[in-house]
Amino acid sequence: MKIRLSILLFACFTFCFAQDLRIPVDTSFITNNSVTIKGQQVNYTAETGFQPVWDADGKMIASLYYTYYKRTNDSEGNKRPIIYSFNGGPGSASVWMHIAYTGPKILKIDDEGYPIQPYGIKDNPNSILDVADIVFINPVNTGYSRKVADANGKMPDDKLFFGINADIKYLASWMNTFTTRHNRWESPKYIIGESYGGTRVMGLSLELQNRQWMYLNGVILVSPADYKVLRVGGPMSSSLNLPYYTAAAWYHKALAPELQSKDLLDILPEAEDFAINKLLPAIAKGGFINDSEKQEIAKRMSYYSGLSVKVILQMNLDVPNQFFWKELLRDKTGETIGRLDSRYIGIDRVETGTSPDYSAELTSWLHSFTPAINHYIQNDLGFKTDVKYNVFGNVGNWDRNNDNTRDNLRQAMAQNPYLKVMTQSGYYDGATTYFAAKYSQWQMDPSGKLKNRFSFKGYRSGHMMYLRNEDLIQANDDLREFIKNSASNGKAAKY
Repeated sequence: MKIRLSILLFACFTFCFAQDLRIPVDTSFITNNSVTIKGQQVNYTAETGFQPVWDADGKMIASLYYTYYKRTNDSEGNKRPIIYSFNGGPGSASVWMHIAYTGPKILKIDDEGYPIQPYGIKDNPNSILDVADIVFINPVNTGYSRKVADANGKMPDDKLFFGINADIKYLASWMNTFTTRHNRWESPKYIIGESYGGTRVMGLSLELQNRQWMYLNGVILVSPADYKVLRVGGPMSSSLNLPYYTAAAWYHKALAPELQSKDLLDILPEAEDFAINKLLPAIAKGGFINDSEKQEIAKRMSYYSGLSVKVILQMNLDVPNQFFWKELLRDKTGETIGRLDSRYIGIDRVETGTSPDYSAELTSWLHSFTPAINHYIQNDLGFKTDVKYNVFGNVGNWDRNNDNTRDNLRQAMAQNPYLKVMTQSGYYDGATTYFAAKYSQWQMDPSGKLKNRFSFKGYRSGHMMYLRNEDLIQANDDLREFIKNSASNGKAAKY
């Protein structure tokens, strides 16, 4: 059942009637809907539109496109939990979790996440909308969100948006405005971020507390990208990849028989122990490792990765991920495996080389996400525009300087006894590996005094673990449990 309403905050849609291609900077549309979740009917409104971003002088510099789902047949009303949802990139729209994970609609895909035609969406019987309202937010240049020119037609400086700290600052301010406009200050509040969104929400946790006076109950990191580990190279970064190699090789039946015969979760602890206690110190020795130790480490790496001892030695024990994606099946099928989800298979022009020609999983996902989100917004949510929906948008030369986001999350937790953190990772994710996510948790609070407020959940899929139906069900249930366990239940926020 659907009843469409339109709320216009500005008098006209200049983007419809003028020749200039532009967005409506402050407007929303609301539809009334229902979905069955866990056997229960959930009535909800879907509000989609734009809310401005202002600079320190109160001048509009951008407008963000959002979609807000609010349950209407629940007695808690505006005191219900609310989750602010971000994807990553940087430069990625909120489309991924919006129509494949937590929202009331999901893609029409098969049970393993592969695209099928005709494209489209269907009801999500596992959505967390039964327990929490959700806001999907698109940062500048993603989705329909754009910068806004001043009265003289001059665009604001990219530096106000395109960097770790600039991104956190303006998004926190935007969230304050949204929370006020929608009367959600009494709600328990959560932020969830996938991939680079993990960096984003780690930083937002402290920015919201210290600059917007908004305290959170929970932070959820989905396949998080921690740039203190990711792409920094060195012994630690390299050794953390090994357990992911084990998982991917196990999936493709490329391990030794004694490992292959065991369940994945039975062998990963072995690989993790080897990575930290043997491989890390071996790589750290560099060219000064003795030959016998190097040979022994290479044999164990081969055992846990499915790669040959020969190529591991040729790489001096330091095997890059992109080489692993190219090498694992080179002598078996000649195919490559996916970066973000190594269950996916690719076919390169030639079998030689050190990295795949393309990301097999990403092309598969764009295959189904792009037509679905465009159709859904226009036909179900009622928003029509000629502006292009940027699944990925240009965010210029992203400023990664002064990344203190991991420490910021620890500080936010220390200041706020209510705040808990959950990480969700797919074992077959080769971009932001599950073991690197575990390591980030370990490093976040060296004192160990906060460790009981962290939790980790792993899934038998990749970066977007929710594309696999079995993991979609489990991951949403894990979110429900996290929301339940992070509720205050009348307990004072004190140590």
